[in-house]
Amino acid sequence: MGAKKQLRQKQLLVIDDLFSGELDEQAVLDKHKVSRNIYNKWLRDEKFCAEFSRRVTIARLQSEVLIAKYSLAAAAKLVQLTQSEKEETARKACLDIISLPLKGARKTEQAGGKPQENVKEEVEELSEQTCSRLLAALAEEEQPIKKD
Repeated sequence: MGAKKQLRQKQLLVIDDLFSGELDEQAVLDKHKVSRNIYNKWLRDEKFCAEFSRRVTIARLQSEVLIAKYSLAAAAKLVQLTQSEKEETARKACLDIISLPLKGARKTEQAGGKPQENVKEEVEELSEQTCSRLLAALAEEEQPIKKD
């Protein structure tokens, strides 16, 4: 909060508008009658950059919370789509589900954590053709076995 108190009101208003998402950068500068040169000078100012970075961090965290909130619903929808009558839709849903552990491992790795090595290696080895064969095998399993 120290950086926030030391910034001028105009700087805070510009930052507020930049993060509101309603206007692009130039429109925000025009609205507040801030020249590009002044804005560039602000961007070199430690206090302004600290507040800007703080807002970026908050925005990223908010987006992660939103994604996490809806990821369960998205995963459930993907599972539903595997039962679609349209073969291509079902196939793509299966591919997406199969690739989820890989995406999670990459995200963990980017965040500085250790990826699940075994899952990552197994998923990377599955080609689209292999996934299609898996889908076909799953479809065959669902059909009732005829007894003679």
